[in-house]
Amino acid sequence: MIDVQGRKQGVWPQWLQLGSLLLMLLAGFWTPISHADGFWDDSFYDMPADLKQAKADGKAGVFLFFQMADCPFCHRMETTVFTDPKVLAYMKKHFVTASIDIEGDVMMMDFQGKQVSQKDFAFKQFRVRATPVMAFIQPDGQVATVYTGPTRSSEEFLDLAAFVVSGAYKEPGMNFFKYRKAHGG
Repeated sequence: MIDVQGRKQGVWPQWLQLGSLLLMLLAGFWTPISHADGFWDDSFYDMPADLKQAKADGKAGVFLFFQMADCPFCHRMETTVFTDPKVLAYMKKHFVTASIDIEGDVMMMDFQGKQVSQKDFAFKQFRVRATPVMAFIQPDGQVATVYTGPTRSSEEFLDLAAFVVSGAYKEPGMNFFKYRKAHGG
C-alpha cells in the first residue's frame, strides 16, 4: 500500500492504526458512568445502627432509595441527581443514606432489629412494587414521607429533602406538592 506522500507502507502500520482506533472507540463505550459515588453511606444494611448514627450526628433521619438494576429511572437518579454536588452536600449534612435493591437477597436488619432480605424489606414493610421509591425515615424510626418515582431534577429532589428537614411534612394537610408550590417550586 502507498501512503499519501507516495511512500510504500507495510501491513503492520495499517493494523496498528486500525487497532488504535478500535481501542479508542471501545474505551469511549466502556467509560464508567458515575453512579452516585460518595452518596451512599456504608450502612451495612443495619437500619437500627443507621437511626442511631443519624441521631448521634443530629441529622433529620435516614434516606432509603428503593431501586432495582434494570430500572432506567433509578439509573437516571443515580447518574444525574445524586451526583449533583449540591444534592450530595445537602444529603450528607441531613441524612444517613442507604440504597435498597428490591430484588435483592442480601440480608439486612430492619428497623425493628429483625433479619430480612432486602426484597422482603422493600415489599413487605414498604409495599414497594415499582421503582424508584424514596423513603425518608425520622430518627425515631417513623416514616416522614415516601415519594414514588424519580424527581424531575436535582432542584426538585432538594425541595423534597427540604420538605422533610423543615418538618413541613408534620403540618396537617401538607404534602410535598403543596410545599413545593408554596416555596416557589
